[in-house]
Amino acid sequence: MTKIVQTESEKLKTLGLAVINTELEAIAGLRDRIDDAFVRACQYLLQCKGRIVVIGMGKSGHIGGKIAATLASTGSPAFFVHPGEASHGDLGMITNYDVVIALSNSGETSEILTILPLIKRLGVPLIAMTGKPMSTLASCADSHIDVSVTKEACPLGLAPTSSTTAALVMGDALAISLLEAKGFTAEDFALSHPGGNLGRRLLLRVSDIMHTGDTIPNVDNDALISDALIEMTNKGLGMTAVTDNDGQVVGIFTDGDLRRVIAQRVDVHTTKLADFMTINCKTGRPEMLAAEILTLMQRHKINALLITDSDQQLIGAVNMHDLLRAGVV
Repeated sequence: MTKIVQTESEKLKTLGLAVINTELEAIAGLRDRIDDAFVRACQYLLQCKGRIVVIGMGKSGHIGGKIAATLASTGSPAFFVHPGEASHGDLGMITNYDVVIALSNSGETSEILTILPLIKRLGVPLIAMTGKPMSTLASCADSHIDVSVTKEACPLGLAPTSSTTAALVMGDALAISLLEAKGFTAEDFALSHPGGNLGRRLLLRVSDIMHTGDTIPNVDNDALISDALIEMTNKGLGMTAVTDNDGQVVGIFTDGDLRRVIAQRVDVHTTKLADFMTINCKTGRPEMLAAEILTLMQRHKINALLITDSDQQLIGAVNMHDLLRAGVV
């Protein structure tokens, strides 16, 4: 029988796949842990009048920091406290309006057990996430969420791998359950992320980026095509609004309309713009989100949009380049 020898690259792929499969099994095992204890933990967190304080040592501490950050960014104010520092003054950061989430795979982390009596004295709800339901921490908790795993992905069974993944996933389950229960919206999320692309997409209004005043390309409805071409060239938006004597939008003339003019060999110096402009054109409102305008333009395959008030008075213009500069696209 021929012995099959794996190459080094095949062996590395096999090892990597084994880790992923082990951690997938650990995550799958969490399905049965979404139980009454999970619901009780969510209720404590929903009723919290202060902040959610997450504590954990070592790798559990790193996971705790991420869980706190996820909670904070999804509508549940939270922060991480290092349990070692807590026993040297940082415990003062916890008030009796808060809820504590303590992470410890063993449930016997000495730094957490040291401050446990003080947490209990404050009378704050304690939610524990451990891999040992019979541990000291689990037994002292108001709600214990079991995040135990069958085995670590580490072949030595020493490095926290599957156990930290399970804790992280359970933390996400808590955070997103709270998000849904509170009716937290995408705009709420953007308010805590104003500096990122998401914030720009969700918070930026058309009024923040549109061209206004003399920068809006505009001609009256008695203009010739040549007048429109001059205006388009001067303003550089690839189109011009067409308005009546009262400033109401009656149409738009775009680069696409110009191509039709050229195809028909029309004399631009004698032909009325009204014969080739697009009437009943799409318009936007200044209070609309820039992301909404982008969706509107993409849906109708247009590169520019006129912005009007409720009376169809022209007040602005925006094109795809404006959205690109604003980071919306």
